[in-house]
Amino acid sequence: MTGEKRIEIRWRDVDALGHVNNAVYATYLEDARDEWMTQALGSEESLWDYVLARVAIDFRRELRYEEGEVLVRTSLARIGTSSLTLRAEIVSRAGWVAAETESVIVARDRDTGRPRPLTGAERASFESVLTLAENACPSSAVRSTTSRDTGRSS
Repeated sequence: MTGEKRIEIRWRDVDALGHVNNAVYATYLEDARDEWMTQALGSEESLWDYVLARVAIDFRRELRYEEGEVLVRTSLARIGTSSLTLRAEIVSRAGWVAAETESVIVARDRDTGRPRPLTGAERASFESVLTLAENACPSSAVRSTTSRDTGRSS
């Protein structure tokens, strides 16, 4: 499942140089990531069970207010023991890629705030997303791993 979310470029997103400020890209990613997670888990309430641990953004081309909107495409790249790796692209209305990104989100225990393993139900939901992605693009690099596969904890 690749989630797609259209996001309007707001006047406040633009800096004095006339382009969308680099920090705003993270906001676009958050909006799209939250929608993707809600679809994958079937509940907006579940979003509170995850925290962002890492985000990397490779800026490819500047966005300007005149673009009007962007399309953020989000897909699941990896399932870990307690984490998910998501990849996303921020694409202009004209179709060129403005940024390529990777985010790691970690399941957390609400009481302790500490990382926790994915539940069986969560893992099943995410694995079904991976299955859909692999069927849509068999050469895709998406995969499910555990700490035994990587030699480190997720």
